[in-house]
Amino acid sequence: MNETKEKILVWLPSPMGDAVLCTGALRAIRNRFRDASICFLASKTVRDILSPSQFNDGWVDYDKGTFKLALILRKMNFTRVILFKNSFSSALTVFLAGIPNRIGYARDGRTFMLTDKVHPKKTPMGKFKPAPMLDYYMNLAEHIGCDIHDRVMELSVEPADLSAVKDKLPDALDPDKPLIILVPGGAFGPSKCWPSDRFAKTADALIEKYNANIVVSVSPNQAEINIANQICQSSSNEITSLAKTQLTLGQLKALYANAALVITNDTGPRHISIALKRNLITMFGPNNPQWTQTGYANETQIVGKAPCVPCDKPTCSMNEHLCMESITVEQVCQAAEKYLTKHQQGDL
Repeated sequence: MNETKEKILVWLPSPMGDAVLCTGALRAIRNRFRDASICFLASKTVRDILSPSQFNDGWVDYDKGTFKLALILRKMNFTRVILFKNSFSSALTVFLAGIPNRIGYARDGRTFMLTDKVHPKKTPMGKFKPAPMLDYYMNLAEHIGCDIHDRVMELSVEPADLSAVKDKLPDALDPDKPLIILVPGGAFGPSKCWPSDRFAKTADALIEKYNANIVVSVSPNQAEINIANQICQSSSNEITSLAKTQLTLGQLKALYANAALVITNDTGPRHISIALKRNLITMFGPNNPQWTQTGYANETQIVGKAPCVPCDKPTCSMNEHLCMESITVEQVCQAAEKYLTKHQQGDL
């Protein structure tokens, strides 16, 4: 097939963090098919977090039913589709759309609808073998002939979004104070969350020692807003909460791009921080870190200790949340010291 006539659709995963983990593979696809027209299909959240992107020529919004979307895609005459999304419905949609080359993982009962299948690694018991999702997506790119040597995740920030953040949060971007972002929530469920009072104590310690500006970053749902309020009320200092000052996803990226340090549960903003090359402390409890390893040098991982980990459950079933509660404020502050000392010395 003449690559100059290729029209490629890339269907991205729905979780924001997974979409960011795809960026290395998306770059590899763009480099492999430089003369092709490449279109990304994604939710509005994923579109907002990946934009602006130099890896595609257009977008298809994922807000329609299977049959309506299939009809739209059929009219767009794609020659190839790469399914980063694992669902049965995504494979059914592109099958009904009549896209001739359909590449994706052979799983979730959809194998017969794919023309080019990649088989995920499994344990002898038939379960998916824990492996970094970054590699999982890279393998799809490699399967279609892409060079996957460059594994770096990346995101871009619009200058206009940075200007908006300066207007909305002028104190947070004080150049004389290190900006530290706390991420106390998690879409996966409460089992991933470090206790709110420990985030507050960490904030107080870092303000006292480093004169830091602290921003609590949460999504606009009530559960995370409540967590942010608890942290602010428990702290002895003034803390900025994004529960009170909402940012667009583009503006959120601009804020993170200026952070001296991000302290987070294992959730989507962790991957945003890596893609923006920020210093990072990630706390793991119920989830196996093997799934989301990136090899990022400026990340310190603190893994909770408990006999029940990893359970991969969104809600803890124990009387005490042993894994996350085993992580101490002292551990987090000690990990923060090496990054903030560098910041003070101007080595960021």
